[in-house]
Amino acid sequence: MGFIGASFVITQVHTSLMFAPNVVGTANATSAGWGNMGGGANRLGMPLIAAAIVGFGVAETEAWRYSMIFAGLVCFSMGIIYFFFTRDTPEGNFKELKESGKRIPSTKKDKAGFLDAVKDYRVWILFIVYGVCFGIELTVYGTMDSYLENTFNIERITAGNIVLTFALMNLFARTLGGFFGDKSGEKGGLKGRVLFLTFILITEGVILSLFASSANLVIGIMFLIAFSLAVQMAEGATFAVVPFINRKAIGSISGIVGAGGNVGAFLAALLLKYKAVAAEEAAIAANSRLGEEAILAARQAAASSAVGSGYLLIGFIIITAGVVSLAIRFSAEDEKVAAVELQKA
Repeated sequence: MGFIGASFVITQVHTSLMFAPNVVGTANATSAGWGNMGGGANRLGMPLIAAAIVGFGVAETEAWRYSMIFAGLVCFSMGIIYFFFTRDTPEGNFKELKESGKRIPSTKKDKAGFLDAVKDYRVWILFIVYGVCFGIELTVYGTMDSYLENTFNIERITAGNIVLTFALMNLFARTLGGFFGDKSGEKGGLKGRVLFLTFILITEGVILSLFASSANLVIGIMFLIAFSLAVQMAEGATFAVVPFINRKAIGSISGIVGAGGNVGAFLAALLLKYKAVAAEEAAIAANSRLGEEAILAARQAAASSAVGSGYLLIGFIIITAGVVSLAIRFSAEDEKVAAVELQKA
């Protein structure tokens, strides 16, 4: 799993090197969004692969192990394709640039870049920002099946299909965030990119809060679709800002910010789990004299209500993070350099 996470960082660094400033946000967002979409495709495809393996006589309890081998072979194949069919920069590989006497990144600067990234407060704000967009997306994606089933009394398979649609929106939603981040940068400079990020984060938080307060299935699904669009656009907008923080430390910054997503997912899941367990225990205590079916129904209702209140709280946290993102500032020199690069693009 660690290697898979590292591949995300490599992708973001590579797209930052390969694309011009006027489209780098769109490029970063598209590559990352299609990566997330792979999670949705995996959710749909892996059970089919496992079922096919069962058809060859393998026990159901073992079929998932063989299906994981298939996933590993796909990753291995893509690694080979990536190595042989990509270049380090638009001008060629580092080795070719060195042989032709062209400038390549300095190793000393790269080593110093990590310390610069760690010391830069803007990196840690983006760490938090990515935690409340990508991290929350992972948490919502992981808890939404049960929430929809218990709150709106729909079948598990229907809830699963709704959540699958949520994941597949990465096909275009992240790209939109990067695209509008780039467009905001063209009109308002680096400050414009930050302002768009703030706007979409606050929008994400408001919509999640409205979804948590919804008691109607149709309205709830509408809010869920809007939230899916907003949260994935926020992820794209985040990496429309990252490449401009420190060009000498893009890899380190991408790694730190990317880790924020995992931390955010862990903390949000912990919050929802704590609230759900506490609510279930209270429901059991209050209905201990009733039958098992009544206790089970009470537990499910209590857990659903607790998760809903958790979503509401997370929505307010996202809004707060959006306001905090306004603290990301760039110097006049940074704005000037970005403007010159934009004109050359």
